[in-house]
Amino acid sequence: MRKRRELTREEMRSLWLNRAVAARVAQDPTGVLSRARSNLDRFERIHEGSTVTTWLERWRRVIDAGPEPVMQVLTSTAPEAAELRQNSPFTGVLPAHQRQAVLDSFAAYWQRSAA
Repeated sequence: MRKRRELTREEMRSLWLNRAVAARVAQDPTGVLSRARSNLDRFERIHEGSTVTTWLERWRRVIDAGPEPVMQVLTSTAPEAAELRQNSPFTGVLPAHQRQAVLDSFAAYWQRSAA
């Protein structure tokens, strides 16, 4: 994957959240990847016949390759990884309080870096 020069605010925000998801994968690879597979099954039914299924199929291949490739995609700044994260099957992996803590930290970081 080729590295992107600069991420948008939304892509950077997503990257921060997915770094926290990657930490969860490192802590509980079996549980997190199982949840992601269940989410993929559900999302494939919901989005059947749409272009979203292409991204979901790509996620399934990454997940089937194991935790290390998953963590690489979750933390990569490459354009393809950013696109994959837009269709993430990791919904519900972070508890609400942890997700909010990451979002708050990112908002503070972004505000300081824009000043």
